[in-house]
Amino acid sequence: MPLIAARDPDALEVVYDRHGGAAYSLAYRIVGERAAAEDVVQEAFISIWRSGARYDRARGSVRSWMLGVVRNRAIDLLRSRTGRARLDFDDDAVLEQRVARERTDDEAMERETADEVRGAIGELPGEQSKVIALAYFGGFSHSEIAEMLNVPLGTVKGRMRLGLEKMRSELAEGLA
Repeated sequence: MPLIAARDPDALEVVYDRHGGAAYSLAYRIVGERAAAEDVVQEAFISIWRSGARYDRARGSVRSWMLGVVRNRAIDLLRSRTGRARLDFDDDAVLEQRVARERTDDEAMERETADEVRGAIGELPGEQSKVIALAYFGGFSHSEIAEMLNVPLGTVKGRMRLGLEKMRSELAEGLA
C-alpha cells in the first residue's frame, strides 16, 4: 500500500490481481448486474489509487479495507438508482404498458431453487450462514474468510461443514 500511495502502477496491478476477483464477486452480489459490478470495481480501484495513503494497517488487512471501498461504492450505486427509478406519478396504466420479461420453465425452476437455498441458509445459526454466504456468494476461500472474521481456519471449515450438512438435510426434507 505504501507503493500505491507513491503512485506505483505495478503495485496497483498486484493489488488488483490479488483482490480483483473478490471485489467483483462482492460488487456483483450487491448490485446484481455484471456491467454495474464491473463499473463499481473500476470506480473502487480508481478511488484506491487516489487514496491509497488512507489505508491503516492497524485497522485490518488490505483485502478487508479494499472490500469496504467496493461495498461502499456498490451501495452508493444502488442508492443513486433508487432515486432515479421512482415514478413521478402513480398511474396503473403506465405500469401495465411496461413489457414484462417472460420466464422460461428453466428460469422459474432456477429461481425457485435459489429461493429454497436462501431459505435454508436463513435457517442456519448466524456463524454458519455467514461463512457459507461469504464462500458461495462472495467467492472467498476458507483462509480468506478466517482472516476476515478473525477466527481460526479450522473453525471456518467446521462451521461450513455443519451448515452444509444442515442445509442438505433441510433441502432433502423439502423434496420428500
